[in-house]
Amino acid sequence: MVSLDNAVLARMEKGGKRYEVLLNPDLVDAFKSDPESVDLNAFMAMDEVFHDARGGERPTAEAIENTFGTQDIRTIAITILTKGSIQLTTAQRKAMVERMRQQIVHQIHVQAVDPKTKSPHPKTRIELALDESRYSVDPFKRLEDQVKEAIDKLKPMIPLSFESVRLAFKVPGSAYGSVSRILRPYQQKEQWLENGSWAAVIECPAGMKPDLIDQIMRQSSDTEVKEL
Repeated sequence: MVSLDNAVLARMEKGGKRYEVLLNPDLVDAFKSDPESVDLNAFMAMDEVFHDARGGERPTAEAIENTFGTQDIRTIAITILTKGSIQLTTAQRKAMVERMRQQIVHQIHVQAVDPKTKSPHPKTRIELALDESRYSVDPFKRLEDQVKEAIDKLKPMIPLSFESVRLAFKVPGSAYGSVSRILRPYQQKEQWLENGSWAAVIECPAGMKPDLIDQIMRQSSDTEVKEL
């Protein structure tokens, strides 16, 4: 479960009473999209419903049943999230916005390159352009959607090219486990060589190339890499 200090408050009012649950802010979006995909123990700071979570005031079981028609905490959480709203302190919102902003910057950094240099833009350059564009980060909106919106804002300001590269890796067999876990999301084909080495061909965003190669070389400095 998330700690109480980091939890956010979801609140719904009905019949002159408010009902609150304490949630993990990092899982709110995933829970809204597909409740069954989220581990309830990781999502809920406490498996309880409150009238006033901060004050510890709890509704009776009868009040919960009359309001929600169930005692099931997952169903209640879905109802409160669907019909109510997330209550954030100023500090929570600021921290969550900054965390989402950094994720957006990172995604653009690894997905896009400067078409002239074929290299990723430095994160600082992306951050400054994002600030100048006045893009408003939403801590609860899907990351993928915000990356697309931010890119549209940034295109008139900095040159962005979305290209992919194909890389061939030859890795000593002893490093197969750790290296394959890194490459698996981008892997197109693989094979074991007669000398016991493992070879794989991957395709990834061009901006990801330096970081990906660096990750692999840290696992095995004897790795051979070739761009196809």
